[in-house]
Amino acid sequence: MAGPTKTADRRQRRREGEGAPPARPPSEPGRAPSVQRAPRRLRLPGGRRLRLPGRRALVLLLVLALALSGFGVWALYGSGWLRVERVGVDGTRVLTERQVRAAADVPLGAPVISVDRSAVERRLEKHLPRIAEADVVRAWPHGIGLKVTERKPELALKKAGKYIEVDAEGVRFATVPKPPKGVPLLDMEVAKSPSLRHFGATRLRKEAVKVAAALPESVHRDTRVIRVRSYDAITFQLKGGRTVLWGSAERGEAKAKTLTALMKAAKEAEHFDVSVPSAPAASGS
Repeated sequence: MAGPTKTADRRQRRREGEGAPPARPPSEPGRAPSVQRAPRRLRLPGGRRLRLPGRRALVLLLVLALALSGFGVWALYGSGWLRVERVGVDGTRVLTERQVRAAADVPLGAPVISVDRSAVERRLEKHLPRIAEADVVRAWPHGIGLKVTERKPELALKKAGKYIEVDAEGVRFATVPKPPKGVPLLDMEVAKSPSLRHFGATRLRKEAVKVAAALPESVHRDTRVIRVRSYDAITFQLKGGRTVLWGSAERGEAKAKTLTALMKAAKEAEHFDVSVPSAPAASGS
């Protein structure tokens, strides 16, 4: 009677299998079994949960951001709200505001944001050599500001009845009909000097400016002409026909102190030599 026995065995196995967990598929060799984790939830202080915006909210935010960006671009470039209506000028001493505006050539009516500030600065420095530095700023909502720094003449070169102003860098930047007030004349006698070939005219002019800057204030006021014959042969002429041999522009502070003391000690002298400050000399009366 094999039939009933097999049937009973099957029933017994089913009863024993009830409540048992389902069999897991065998894991692959060398692979760690996967672990199921609960989703992480963000919580705020106090135990409140943070709700993240859903897809619809994100889409609305994105559309709003794009709309605002488009409006901003239109307001800056396409609207009539932020256009150049005035150009302000500051820092002029010799130049006029009209000259600066003309050289800057800022387009009135153009969007303020579209003005190329670097290009305006280059135009100012190119067309007005008297300007040492220019700074262009946007003055919202309707203006452009031009801040200029003019070169200051330290010496003046006489040429063809006019005077060429020379700044502290030895740059010749302007020609004027009259000598600048309080500025010594510069006499360059270097045509046959080896210093001209070796250093160049600009460097020699700069050395002369260094000498002028090193002079004591009282001597600078009386200086009429600074004469350059070579790099180490710079002299200058004072009011009343007195002359000073300065030498090169080196050791300017020591030479200035020596000259001050020498002029006090030899008040009647007409010629002073401080080219070697440790061994000065005075002569003539």
